[in-house]
Amino acid sequence: MTSPVLPSKLTFAEKLAYGAGDVGPAMTANLLTFYQLIFFTDVAGIAPGLAGSVLMIGKIWDAINDPIVGVMSDRTQSKKWGRRYPWMLGGAIPFAITFMLQWVKPDLNGMGLFWFYVVMGILFNTAYTAVNLPYTALTPEMTQDYNERTSLNSFRFTFSIGGSLLSIILMILVTLALPGKENQANQYLIASGIISVISIVTIIWCVFGTKARTLNHRDQNLENEEEHLPIVEQFKLAFKNRAFLYVVGIYLCSWLALQIMATVIQFFVLKYMQLSPSVANNLVLAVQGTALIALSFWSWFSGRYGKKAAYFAGMGIWLVAQIGLFTLQPGQVNLMYFLGILAGFGVSTAYLIPWSMLPDVIDLDELNTGKRREGFFYAFMVLLQKVGLAAGLFAVGQALEHSGYNGALTIQPPAAIEAIRWSIGPLPTVFLILGVILAYFYPITQSYHEEILLKLAERKREA
Repeated sequence: MTSPVLPSKLTFAEKLAYGAGDVGPAMTANLLTFYQLIFFTDVAGIAPGLAGSVLMIGKIWDAINDPIVGVMSDRTQSKKWGRRYPWMLGGAIPFAITFMLQWVKPDLNGMGLFWFYVVMGILFNTAYTAVNLPYTALTPEMTQDYNERTSLNSFRFTFSIGGSLLSIILMILVTLALPGKENQANQYLIASGIISVISIVTIIWCVFGTKARTLNHRDQNLENEEEHLPIVEQFKLAFKNRAFLYVVGIYLCSWLALQIMATVIQFFVLKYMQLSPSVANNLVLAVQGTALIALSFWSWFSGRYGKKAAYFAGMGIWLVAQIGLFTLQPGQVNLMYFLGILAGFGVSTAYLIPWSMLPDVIDLDELNTGKRREGFFYAFMVLLQKVGLAAGLFAVGQALEHSGYNGALTIQPPAAIEAIRWSIGPLPTVFLILGVILAYFYPITQSYHEEILLKLAERKREA
């Protein structure tokens, strides 16, 4: 049976459905990024060093299972659902349940509590990969157009940042409904339960709203059906792809800066600035809200001036914000909000640009190897990113531990305050500068990508 011929341009409904697929992962990741470490130290009562170790173990396992799921999704063959959708549908409910379990406060202490959260983190990260990695690999399967990919990713990250904002708004509403330090454990549990339900609904929306497009591409032989390479050989080929290594470096540096800043921002507002949790939540809203609004601007900017130019501009703005946060003094609340808005402009490019570059790298790989390996490349990129994040989060936890941080204290020791300040400012700044240097050498321009597509089209005509 011949598949219907779809328009070459993606429809608005397809872009909406694709974007919806990142709502659940974004909401869960955002809550974990901004609140999990302080939940461990101040609510669950885990020492900062052990709390950082929980995060590190979860990220390392997440990195290990990424290439496994990526290669397996590349090799999945379902006549009805294709390669990616069986994973997304099968993982949706475990993803939601294991996320909620990470915010349970069991009647345990010491190492028992530590191992409970380690196991929950491993289970959640397994389900997260099963859902999110096949989802991200849909991008090059939906369109091969250079600018359409940037547009598609702008929809994705509009939903992604929108989901992140919604998770913060939920925390604010739940906190208002259940105020007080004695209700903190229930606040996290209720918010995570609502997010779990939203995650299941939006994953299903994505699957049913995009499958006609991706399965149509499959039926038109846009996927390579040859025998798959052994995974060791795939790693070797990936390391030979210079453009891919640059994208990995750019993404790693951008997200290390973002994750470290996001992890420390609650500590910065509550312990250094001596402000309330509502102010901390409002600052997160300022950063994420600005990032959401700026996505359409950066998508336009990238289409007109190129992906590298957009990245340079965004990182420059973000660098100013990070330096400003380091020099900020208690009492300068309005300036703190302004710097948060400024950082949001840069954060937006960290979401958009590296993920818009990766499909172009996959096209180059197909030209060099004759194979389509979306799952592997997305998995390998995220693997390296998560190894770096594991090290970064572990380092933050250890720095707080050795500086004498104590979650039970309102006023922290001076050494702990300095550790928080250096983690919010200079440390992310170093990674942002490294990302800019790598982006400068990134080789794929729009004209080069058009040349790649022409050669691929010529090869298919000759086949």
